[in-house]
Amino acid sequence: MVQKNSKTAWATAATLASLATLVTGVAAQASSASLTIYSSAQPGSLSSANFKDADNAMAVPGYAVIKQSRKFILNAGRTIVRVADVPNFIDPTTVSFASLTDPAATSVVEQSFEFDLTSTTKLLDKYLDREVTVDVARGTATETITGTLLGTQGGLVLRLGDGSLRTIATYNGVRLSALPGGLISKPTLVWDIAAKQAGAHKTRYTYQTGGITWWADYNVTLNEDKGCMMDLSAWVTIVNQTGARFEDTNLKLVAGDVKRVQPEMREDIQMAKMSVRTSAAPAAGFTEKSFFEYHLYTLGRSTTLANNSTKQLELLPVSRGVRCEKVMVYDGQAGQYYGGGLMTERDLGVPSNKKIDAFLRFKNSKETGLGMPLPAGKIRVSKLDSADDSLEFIGEDLITHTPEDETLLLKLGSAFDVVGNRRQVDFRVDSTAKWMEEDIEVKVRNQKDGPATVIVKENLNRWTNWNVIRKSQEFVKVDSRTLHFPVTLAKGAEGIVRYTVRYSW
Repeated sequence: MVQKNSKTAWATAATLASLATLVTGVAAQASSASLTIYSSAQPGSLSSANFKDADNAMAVPGYAVIKQSRKFILNAGRTIVRVADVPNFIDPTTVSFASLTDPAATSVVEQSFEFDLTSTTKLLDKYLDREVTVDVARGTATETITGTLLGTQGGLVLRLGDGSLRTIATYNGVRLSALPGGLISKPTLVWDIAAKQAGAHKTRYTYQTGGITWWADYNVTLNEDKGCMMDLSAWVTIVNQTGARFEDTNLKLVAGDVKRVQPEMREDIQMAKMSVRTSAAPAAGFTEKSFFEYHLYTLGRSTTLANNSTKQLELLPVSRGVRCEKVMVYDGQAGQYYGGGLMTERDLGVPSNKKIDAFLRFKNSKETGLGMPLPAGKIRVSKLDSADDSLEFIGEDLITHTPEDETLLLKLGSAFDVVGNRRQVDFRVDSTAKWMEEDIEVKVRNQKDGPATVIVKENLNRWTNWNVIRKSQEFVKVDSRTLHFPVTLAKGAEGIVRYTVRYSW
């Protein structure tokens, strides 16, 4: 059973070594690992530039579950099994160890995670009240001083053989007789195993670790020569700052909002070194399946994740010829704040926004050329410049986890040659009869070389009860407060939308 208080209940190496009946287990073969990575990053909030400082690895928004299989030589009775080179950020309460050879008669007596790694400060602290030899520079010569170490704060304090004290502020080096007990060079998992059957045991151990995450990035190439068509590719970026290297690992990624209880005292720190893009053959790429209420992406080959590294893998092959639609929306009230309740102010919603936004809309279906659940991420859109056959960036947007057959709407920016203007023509209010009327006029102008279709979006925010009593054209009621007036414009044309809305209470 895993103890939750690592300072008091977990066995230390010194305690285990004192048990004369115990021997150290020997690995009979290299381990095979499986790594499942979970991400808690907000879509589009991360890039490789976020991960320059490995010291902030605990702030990496994600974690992983590591499952490793290995054979160990166990003796009948008690055996100590040690596994080094494990991640620095293991959650000790998640560690488990099991014998697959003889599970009924093999049990874990104690287990611990040792992370008291060797450092200069820790070495010197371990040598308090012990003899050390210090080298001190004296001009071009070196003086050697031997004495009992009494203090390490702000320099060294030594008691010499004659009983006198010597303080040393700066020194070239300190010589110690041996590595003190209790210090290790690498983070290590330690199990005290009680086994009935001696010999090679096939075992499996699992744990969770922080310092690792993943996110998805999408690239779209837009082609408007024959309607709206696009090519879409997806890449997974994995950041490993766990302190461990995962060699030839079976990789899985979980997309979805998995609930996990976080320690209350954990700090949020803003958060590797090399970016490696690895192309995957289609047969060895990711496969996707539903898993509980999430989606699981499994890589069809093993891969290696170096410590302090950023690695990219192709999530899905390029989907070519995906049908799409360019949508232009004019929201004359964009950026304006409306409070709750009845609003009878005459100037509400004036002056107007003049920018018309450009969107790209497509359906994530097999019919359009996609049809795979898409993890949350950032979509970058580029268009080919036929003058020199180069791709030019035209905008980007974020998507949430998107199931199959859902429609995506990407906002790419604002149109240059199509503009709008919204104004209030008249306003009337009768507080006694409890009604008010507002006359609105919206103009959109097309200065493009070709035709344009604009959706005029109107928000009826003054009150919940309303009725459009006059209109220049038909509209689509999107929801209880939103109207869409579609306007088709020839080159150089202006379109006008007028309507009157009556609010009553």
